[in-house]
Amino acid sequence: MATIISVASGKGGVGKSVVAGNLAVLLARRGKRVILADLDVGGADLHILFGLFHPLLTLTDFLSRRVDSLEAVAQPLEICPGLRLIVGTGETLATANMPYAKKKRLIRRLKEVDADLVVVDVGAGTSYHALDFFLMADRQLAVATPDPTSVLDLYRFIKLAAIRRVLSAFLARDAMSDALSDRDFSSVEEVLEVAGKTDAAGRALVEEALKSFRPCLILNRVSGRSRVNTLQLRKLLQKYVGGDLTVLGDVPDDEAVERSVRSFLPVVDQAPESPAAAAFNRIADALMLQLNEPAAPQPI
Repeated sequence: MATIISVASGKGGVGKSVVAGNLAVLLARRGKRVILADLDVGGADLHILFGLFHPLLTLTDFLSRRVDSLEAVAQPLEICPGLRLIVGTGETLATANMPYAKKKRLIRRLKEVDADLVVVDVGAGTSYHALDFFLMADRQLAVATPDPTSVLDLYRFIKLAAIRRVLSAFLARDAMSDALSDRDFSSVEEVLEVAGKTDAAGRALVEEALKSFRPCLILNRVSGRSRVNTLQLRKLLQKYVGGDLTVLGDVPDDEAVERSVRSFLPVVDQAPESPAAAAFNRIADALMLQLNEPAAPQPI
């Protein structure tokens, strides 16, 4: 069964797809059989980064049942043996309103593909699609830049992801579903307050759901003039969200990345000696170490 790694961000324009693409290449070059899947509903463009302008098949072909399996739409990439790409789908009424159960089935089918790892490029922002695909993975990576607005959006994204995770833990409990379905929450504590009035075991269920929520942060476009106080960010998340944040690594602001994008190649291939490529290699090594550790169980 494949391990799912989701890559998300609180806002667009922070280089999330570039991070996902380069890490997928490096993981494949470390001996893993990797599928890179674009689940950015309505904004799928990961294939452009690899110069694949006219894909024969996309995720739409699977979702609309024109093909029977995800394997059929996973296209090999010449740039890297062992790496395949599932091109994303454009936004349609069916994908824009994909129910939670269908998203879970899609993730389950991704787990069943013939691969070691599936790197999922999740849409930016805090839509239900982005939060659900982020949370349904075995490992979660969040990408941000040192820009203050990006850090704020990261905090908001992680906070809402934690709330969504807690709410999802209650979906199968009929009494809680009625109490929580029509409410809007701004913190995990608000969920706990409502849950505690209806379900005596609610707090224990929440704590269990958050125990395995350990997203990793990748900082992109870091320069000597801009640094993020990651310690303070971790304290905020621990206090107000109840989850922890591991800093997996940072990627320097490097012109080689922009040149690689314009060349339709990952920077680790187009400029392997560049500072950005070296940083991506360090992050891939750190991720490989994490993958060798057992992942915390995901709530069903």
